[in-house]
Amino acid sequence: GETADFELLKHQLSDPDIKDAQIINWLHEFRAAVAYLTKELEQLVSILLKLPWLRRSREVVEEYLGFLGNLVSAQTVHLRPCLRMIVLQFVPPRITIREDDVDISDSDDDDENLSENFNTCHRALQTVARYVPSTPQFLMPILVENFPFINKSERTLECYVHNLLRVTVYLPALRLQILELIIEKLLKLDVSTPQQDIEDAEEAANNSDSEKKSAEEGLFDMEEDEGKRSGVVPSSSERMAHPLAERLDILMTILFSYIKDVCHVDGKLDISSTKDLYRDLVSVFDKLILPTHASCHVQYFMFYICSFKLGLAEAFLDHLWKKLHDPNNPSVIRQTAGSYIGSFLARAKFIPVVTVKACLDLLVNWMHKYIDNQDTGSNAYCDVALHGPFYSTCQAVFYTLIFRHKQLLDGNLRKGLSYLQSLNFERIVMCQLNPLKICIPSIVNLFAAITRKYQLVFCYTIIERNNRQFIPVARSGAGGDLVQTCTNPLDSFFPFDPYVLKRSKKTIDPFYQFWEELSAEDLENLKKPIKRGTSEDEDDDFLKGETPQNDGVVGIAPNSYESSARSPVGSVGSPPDCYVPYP
Repeated sequence: GETADFELLKHQLSDPDIKDAQIINWLHEFRAAVAYLTKELEQLVSILLKLPWLRRSREVVEEYLGFLGNLVSAQTVHLRPCLRMIVLQFVPPRITIREDDVDISDSDDDDENLSENFNTCHRALQTVARYVPSTPQFLMPILVENFPFINKSERTLECYVHNLLRVTVYLPALRLQILELIIEKLLKLDVSTPQQDIEDAEEAANNSDSEKKSAEEGLFDMEEDEGKRSGVVPSSSERMAHPLAERLDILMTILFSYIKDVCHVDGKLDISSTKDLYRDLVSVFDKLILPTHASCHVQYFMFYICSFKLGLAEAFLDHLWKKLHDPNNPSVIRQTAGSYIGSFLARAKFIPVVTVKACLDLLVNWMHKYIDNQDTGSNAYCDVALHGPFYSTCQAVFYTLIFRHKQLLDGNLRKGLSYLQSLNFERIVMCQLNPLKICIPSIVNLFAAITRKYQLVFCYTIIERNNRQFIPVARSGAGGDLVQTCTNPLDSFFPFDPYVLKRSKKTIDPFYQFWEELSAEDLENLKKPIKRGTSEDEDDDFLKGETPQNDGVVGIAPNSYESSARSPVGSVGSPPDCYVPYP
C-alpha cells in the first residue's frame, strides 16, 4: 500500500530532462521485470511508451527496441498502445511556437533526423510483428484512425503516406487495405478540387505574380530584385496555387513512385510482382474509383500501371468490358465503365491500333446486338433512363474514332476504310434509339465531320432533326425567367481528360495522347457541309472541362442543343412516331 516510491519512479520517468544513462538503466531493469507489467500497471506502461527514445543516442534506441520486444511478447495486452505509439511517430513531431503571447502548435517540418527516425519506427514495428504474428489485424484500425486530416500541412500528409507505403513492404498482408485507405483519402482531396477550381487558382496566381513583378521592378533596384527572384522561381513554378491540389500533387507523386518501385527490380519489370500489384489496384479501382463520379486525377494510377506492359492494359480493358456488358451491374456503373473504355482507348499512347480495333469490334458488335433486341417493340425510343449503357458505349466508340481515325486509316487507306465501313455506323446512327441526340454535342459534331469526310455515314440530317426537336424550356420563378438547357443528358465525364497537377504530370505525359488541334486543311475539309460558322480558336485540348460548348471545332447551331432531359416538357422519352422517317 505504500505508493511514495512508485509515484517517485513515475515522476522520474515523466521528467522531460531525463538523462540517457538513466533511461538505459530503467529500461534494463524493466526488461528483467517485464512479467510484472500486467494490465494493472497500465499507467506505468503508458509513461514508458511516452519516453522520448527516438531523439536519443543509439544505445537508448537499441535498449528501447529490446524492451518493446520483451513487453509485447510477455504481455500482449499492451500491443495496441505500443502500435499506437509507433504510428504516432509516422508524422513530424509537433512543436509549440509562441506568437504574440499565443501558443501555436505546428508540425516541425525542418527536423533533419526525420528519415532516420522513420527508419527506427519501422524497425520497432518489425520487431513487434516478429514477436506477435497477429500484429497486422491490430495495426490496420490504428493506421486508419491516425491518418492526418486532409487540411494538415503537406509535409505531414507526405510523411504519413510514405510511411504507410513502407509498411506494405514488410507486412504484405496489409497492402490491399493500406492502398484502399490512401486512395480513399486521395479521392476525397480530388473531388474537393474540381479541375476548374485548380485552373482558376493557377490563373489568379499567374496574374498576381506578373503584377508583383511589374510593381517590384518599379520599386527596387534591378540587380537586387533579380537576386531575390532567382531563389524563388524553381520551387514556386512546381507548386500548385490551390492548396488542396498541392497536397494531391505531392501524394500522387509518391503513389506513382511506389507503383514504379514495386513493379521494377534492378530497373527491370518484374512480371509476378507487377501482376500482384495490378490485382490489388484493380480491386481498389472497383470499390472506390468506379462508383465515384467525376474524379479528375486519382484514377491515373490505373493508367500508369497499365503503361508498363500491354498485357495489363488489355486486362484492364477486358475488366471494364465485362462491367459494361453485364446486365446485372447497375446502369450507372455500366455507363461509367463505358466512359473509362472510351477515354482509355483515346488517350493511352501505349495501346496499339490492333488493340483499338479489337475493342471497337467488341463494342460495335454489342451495339448492333442491342439494336437487334431493342429497335423494335415498346422500348424503341430515345430514353437515357432505359438505354444509358448503350448511349455510353456509342459515345465511347465515337470518342475513340475521333482520336484514333488517322491511325486506323494509316498505311493502307483502302483497308482502313473497308474496316470502318464494316462497323456499319449508318445503322447505329439511324436506329430509333437515336444516339446522336444523347451524346455530347462536340463529340457528335466531330464524329459527323469525320464520318462525312470518309463517306461512312451522313449524320447532318439527323443532327438537324434533333436540333429542331429541342425547344428551350422557359421557367418562371422567383429568380426571374430561366431557360433550361441540358447538353449532357448522360451526365458523362471523361476520366482521362488532361492531367493538370504539375509534379505528377511528368510521370503521365510521356504515355498520354493530347488532342491535336486540327490543321487548316482539316478544318477546311470539315467545314464544307456545316451550316453555321466554325470557330478556329480551339482550346488546348479536346473537351476542355467536362461538357464542352458548341463553339468547338465544328459548331452547329450554337443554341440549338437546348433541352432538359429531366424536364417533363423535353422530347426525351417521347414515342417513336414523332420521328420523321429517313428518306
